[in-house]
Amino acid sequence: MSGPVLTLLAVAAYGILHSLLASLWAKQLARRAFGPRADRLYRLLFNLAAGLTLLPVLSVPALLPGTLLYRLPMPWAEMALAGQAISLVALAVGLLQTDAWHFLGLRQRVEPQDGAPPVLVTTGLYRWVRHPLYTAGLVLLWLTPVMTTSLLAFNFGLTVYVLAGSALEERRLEAEFGPAYTDYQRRVPRLLPTPRLSPPRASPDTDPG
Repeated sequence: MSGPVLTLLAVAAYGILHSLLASLWAKQLARRAFGPRADRLYRLLFNLAAGLTLLPVLSVPALLPGTLLYRLPMPWAEMALAGQAISLVALAVGLLQTDAWHFLGLRQRVEPQDGAPPVLVTTGLYRWVRHPLYTAGLVLLWLTPVMTTSLLAFNFGLTVYVLAGSALEERRLEAEFGPAYTDYQRRVPRLLPTPRLSPPRASPDTDPG
């Protein structure tokens, strides 16, 4: 089988596994098997599993690159690399705005579950798009200065997965935050920032970021 086909299959397998592990069904199964302590470990173990299982997926386009489609010349290659660097900074900023330690699963290990209500963050990068981490990730993917057929398949597969994942995330957030999130959806685009003369208004009852 060719590199692009194997890459698509690897990304599809990763997406299915990742989605299953992120599902409420998997979390409830872990809670039944290990009790309340599963809530303090699940996020951390989920992130470790996601990172480790991504490595063999990345190895497919690396070992079977396929046909070279383009290689950006200077200064376009430098501009693409600069864009990727900016997207990495945006990823870091977005994580910090939504509690990076909680996202990684480390805060749950040291702090008890206190039942505090979740906070909808609509400031900072979240004033421009509802899912800045996804947006930054897509920019990082597509601003590669070298493109092969296998890498194109990898980028395409992950883009489809990100679009589907953001749609599922929208449903979860709508159920979690209700009218507050519905109002946020009306004011702020999901992934592509809309040019504005001024930043979109942030709700007064949301986290200051």
